[in-house]
Amino acid sequence: MAVTLADVAARAGVSSATVSRVLNGNYPVAGSTRERVRRAVAELDYVVNGQARALAAATSDLVGVLVNDVADPFFGLIASAVQAEISAGAAPGGGKLAVVCNTGGSPEAELTYLTLLERQRAAGVVLTGGAVESAEHTAAVTARLTRLAASGANVVLCGRPPLTLPDSGLVAATVAFDNRGGARRLTEHLLSLGHRRIGYVTGPVERSTSRHRLEGHRAALAASGTRITSDPEAYAERLTVHGTYDRASGYDAALELLRRDAGLTAIVAANDTVALGVCAALRDQGLSIPGDVSVAGFDDLPFSADVSPALTTVRIPLQEAGARAGRLVMGRLSPPPGGVATIRTELMVRGSTAPPSDRSD
Repeated sequence: MAVTLADVAARAGVSSATVSRVLNGNYPVAGSTRERVRRAVAELDYVVNGQARALAAATSDLVGVLVNDVADPFFGLIASAVQAEISAGAAPGGGKLAVVCNTGGSPEAELTYLTLLERQRAAGVVLTGGAVESAEHTAAVTARLTRLAASGANVVLCGRPPLTLPDSGLVAATVAFDNRGGARRLTEHLLSLGHRRIGYVTGPVERSTSRHRLEGHRAALAASGTRITSDPEAYAERLTVHGTYDRASGYDAALELLRRDAGLTAIVAANDTVALGVCAALRDQGLSIPGDVSVAGFDDLPFSADVSPALTTVRIPLQEAGARAGRLVMGRLSPPPGGVATIRTELMVRGSTAPPSDRSD
């Protein structure tokens, strides 16, 4: 049975009129009361205009594009390519309105935007970037995407792990990135140069992208047969620092890695922006790149080839991936076999990596 406005009011301990005022946002309501209503809405999975949603599964001309950080070039490139495809349409006047929703990396904001898009009967939704690896959050996202799909919306994941929608048993159309393979090839490159003391700056521990790239790095170390100490796994763990996907995190993490092992000859960063912070920290410590320490990133963002020295990194064709996601959400491209298309990555070897110097001896 569908949850009603009265059910929400009873759960929050307020009148139905108060619930309506909070949801419509057109009348002042005390902060504590507003929070109780919002909590009740979330707990009951109440959707405004649920009856209208059930009528013929009609959709609007709105397509939501969820990004973690609109100021991050990684998400900007994807979002702009998605938006271009959504706005283009199959014929003159056939496009739709793309709305970019900036979650700020907040799981709660991600759920809120999905609920809002459901209320607006969005024609489609594209979720970009790594997923939060929490069973509770995954279940909540899956429930919302299932309802959106049931209402006629096209659901596309871009740069996220595949997700099965339980009611249909289908996998949401997914444009996945080969993060593990790319990270493995990057570390293999450093090992082939002769590096054995390699630090790693990873992203937030709860993000799928962080885990996949770290797994690729560790797989390369394990396969190389490198024996740094009697306990190489513990050594690799000690030379891994978690942070966020920004420059400041890279700076602080590089200093921490040097504190743990002053003889490091290479540092791999979670992404290119983090790598910039790593480079700044090394220079502030009087170390040269790659003379003293090699540095590598991931993503191949536009600035990567222009910094000095140019950054060795792993290229993800972000605009190509975004355009593909845009065509999928617009229904102009058939879903790939099994629902998942994996975008291959490419190792871009540039001036920031070189064989280690005698400094490590």
